[in-house]
Amino acid sequence: MQAFLKGPASISTKPVAAKEKSAAGSSGEGKRTRPIPWVEKYRPKNVDEVAFQDEVVAVLKKSLEGADLPNLLFYGPPGTGKTSTILAAARELFGPDLFRQRVLELNASDERGIQVIREKVKAFAQLTASGSRSDGKMCPPFKIVILDEADSMTSAAQAALRRTMEKESKTTRFCLICNYISRIIEPLTSRCSKFRFKPLSDSIQQQRLLDVSEKEHVKISNEAVSYLVKVSEGDLRKAITFLQSATRLMGGKEITEKIITEIAGVIPKETIEELLLGCQSGSFEKLETLAKNLINEGFAVAQLVNQLHDTVVESEDYSDKQKSAIVEKLAEVDKCLADGADEFLQLMSLCALVMQQLTQN
Repeated sequence: MQAFLKGPASISTKPVAAKEKSAAGSSGEGKRTRPIPWVEKYRPKNVDEVAFQDEVVAVLKKSLEGADLPNLLFYGPPGTGKTSTILAAARELFGPDLFRQRVLELNASDERGIQVIREKVKAFAQLTASGSRSDGKMCPPFKIVILDEADSMTSAAQAALRRTMEKESKTTRFCLICNYISRIIEPLTSRCSKFRFKPLSDSIQQQRLLDVSEKEHVKISNEAVSYLVKVSEGDLRKAITFLQSATRLMGGKEITEKIITEIAGVIPKETIEELLLGCQSGSFEKLETLAKNLINEGFAVAQLVNQLHDTVVESEDYSDKQKSAIVEKLAEVDKCLADGADEFLQLMSLCALVMQQLTQN
């Protein structure tokens, strides 16, 4: 009887174990194929992969060879590779094992007031850098503190950082990253090697986008790639994000200019031309209807200001006097919008001035 009971039990445990194993295997496979944003997926893994910023790459490569690094200040427009460059350099310096121990990264989303600089950053900077790399390569005797978007730090926090930078120079290097160098206090800029990151050239951006498209098997025409580069204005991160969004929207079909226009929130040329024709007509009622339609369709007036500026400046239909008056008004409207003014009123104010300029002659 006991033998009879034992038999099925022993048999039945095997399929269960097999099931558990297969379930574990399937969940492991699920983890392995977890999708990540393309911006992170194609972020440079080492300094050589950084595009277009030749001076910075040359200096960092020399520093990596000698395993020494000055305090750094990276500034320039968004999406040009500032954070990617220092993270890639830190990975090369410390290797994957020591990277977490040796690098402290604080972003604008973190609390970075004077208290945090005095406590968290100071405590990290005072730690001694010990340990060696598992692959046997030389490991530098310092740590790196990366302060991303440093231009949003208060002047008091920047002043507190100045002393920490000086005192802990033996064990810690600082890398400040910002968009506007004018917002960093003078004592900090004088303690750092400054590097300006240029907006990426069209050819470099096109090459990167084509590489990503090829790896992800995306169908996209050359005209669409050129338009994508134009829309992103030198910001590679924005361009890759738009490409991924367009791919998800199209579901394997070819991506065209029209799709990119829709995804990027760019106002179509026809809409801008229609608005300018409405201004030339001299009818205020017609102009009001066009402005209301533009707002109701969900287009941003700030985007219109940018595109209208390019249209007016490049146009040969207007005199220099008309151009100067319209561009001055565009600047005024842009400032009002940044301060939180009503979009419809600002758009009507702008259109009224354009109508006045175009109907005078």
